[in-house]
Amino acid sequence: MSFAGKTAVITGASSGIGRELAKELARRGMTVGVIARRSELLQELVADIRAAGGTVEAAVADVTDRAGLRAAVEGLAEKLGPVDLMVANAGIGEPTGADPMNVPGVERMTQVNFLGVVYAFESVLPAMLERKTGHLVAVSSMASYKGLPGAAGYCATKAAVNSYCESLRIELGNRGVAVTCVCPGFIRTPMTADQTHLMPFLMNADRAARKIADALRRRVKVYNFPWRLYRLMRLTYWLPDFVLRRRAMRINDQTPRD
Repeated sequence: MSFAGKTAVITGASSGIGRELAKELARRGMTVGVIARRSELLQELVADIRAAGGTVEAAVADVTDRAGLRAAVEGLAEKLGPVDLMVANAGIGEPTGADPMNVPGVERMTQVNFLGVVYAFESVLPAMLERKTGHLVAVSSMASYKGLPGAAGYCATKAAVNSYCESLRIELGNRGVAVTCVCPGFIRTPMTADQTHLMPFLMNADRAARKIADALRRRVKVYNFPWRLYRLMRLTYWLPDFVLRRRAMRINDQTPRD
């Protein structure tokens, strides 16, 4: 798929993967609409893309606000044209284990990580089906493949995204709309900045954006990267529970020292 002359909309574009992907797609000739809650950071992104010769518009919206998100996407489409590529990227992470459970954290992650994808897709899918063309993309995580100690809510919401994308992909396979689920490993973003545990194969966000853009051009069904971490994650599926439990206990026992 050629990006030239096409329109992309990206949620959660004020930082991290979303920000870098917006810049990368603009460099590749796409007209880009960016959505996030933080207006100042969005305007900085808009200035950067325009300074580099790209075409971009921004809208402030929260992906948990169904009506507000739809209005933001519709406003961008009026300015930029029909949306060819929707990237539902907005996401958050919080510790959610068994003791304490942090139920409010699970609720927040469900609203942002999962329902945020549903609402983003809803805002463009009817028009894509009418035109018989389009591409829906959700940014999930390799954490979707295994329930990890202390991250029950995050893993569950990302697993939900994977299943949702798979169901839509199968249903829409002959209707002109592609669906891609992107599952990155550890990316250097504000979400990972304060993490103290081991993050193997940590990748910068700009490099991740280039790899994602390459995958979206090919319209792959699922894109897991980096591949070495993906292999490790698949292996953990077969590990006995006590191995992961001991590992988690060692991580939790590590406290920062001055």
